[in-house]
Amino acid sequence: MARYARYLGPNGIVHTARVQHDRLHDIPGDPEILDLLSLPEDARRDLDVRAGRMQKLSVEDASLAVPVQPRAMRDFLVFEAHIAGMKKSEPGDGAVPPAWYEAPAFLFMNPWSAVPSGADIPMPPFTQKLDFELEVAMIVKHTVRDVAVEDAAQHIAGFCILNDWSARDIQANEMRVGLGPSKGKDFANTLGPWLTTPDELEKHREGDRLALEMSVSVNGEVVGTDNLRNMSWSFEEMLVHASRDAWVGAGDVLATGTASQGALSERWARTGQLTPPPLRPGDVVTMTVEGLGTISNRVVESASPGHTVPAARRTYGPDRL
Repeated sequence: MARYARYLGPNGIVHTARVQHDRLHDIPGDPEILDLLSLPEDARRDLDVRAGRMQKLSVEDASLAVPVQPRAMRDFLVFEAHIAGMKKSEPGDGAVPPAWYEAPAFLFMNPWSAVPSGADIPMPPFTQKLDFELEVAMIVKHTVRDVAVEDAAQHIAGFCILNDWSARDIQANEMRVGLGPSKGKDFANTLGPWLTTPDELEKHREGDRLALEMSVSVNGEVVGTDNLRNMSWSFEEMLVHASRDAWVGAGDVLATGTASQGALSERWARTGQLTPPPLRPGDVVTMTVEGLGTISNRVVESASPGHTVPAARRTYGPDRL
């Protein structure tokens, strides 16, 4: 098939385009990408041909939008080496928990936080440890439930790069309560630059894995690399698990979780030092995944007034037992 993007035109209207040779070719009618992929093959091919005669805007000059606007986002933890690295800074023996091997765990993300490549990322208030996470996101094609692994591939619309921005100090404090992260995670997730259909990546397939080189840089300096083949579960297996006795919607995001070396915090955990340092306003984070393109965002000063709520009113004590 192809790579499909959404971008903001000079009239403020979001357009749909086919990406070819670093240029955007407008799709007539600007259909949503999932609607386009659901068309009969001959109808979609006709639109692709007609797009070749339409406006050809350079990707570099375009203001990209997120390829899809998900109703739900699930972030998995499928890179064993990343989990092993992060455990180095936690109490215990530093080993990967046995429960991790039993099933691909995930947490829910804020779908309203999805932003495109090129967007500024305001520094969240109260954090001193802003970080990134290098991930790949699978976009679900159909609304499904109880998917069998042999049927899962037909429900994959395509793939994007995902940067799950993280305020590590806030996240660490929140997780002491016994739940997952909340304000340490919900402020921004870069999704893009476009959706790449599965057939575009077949040349990189190794069994049920995709062998795609991944890298992340800060201000032009590479700080982490991995390969997508190192996932401990496949995308198909992730969908099987997410859909077990639950609905997964068309356009939903199922993300891999952080690749090994795909976050500053993993480096901090392994060395015990804040090197490289946490992100600050002015830093530019760029992620590239073979076959999927590149996303890049600049951190800017906080735009939030930082409203807070008071500490809890105590309603329980020994005298109430």
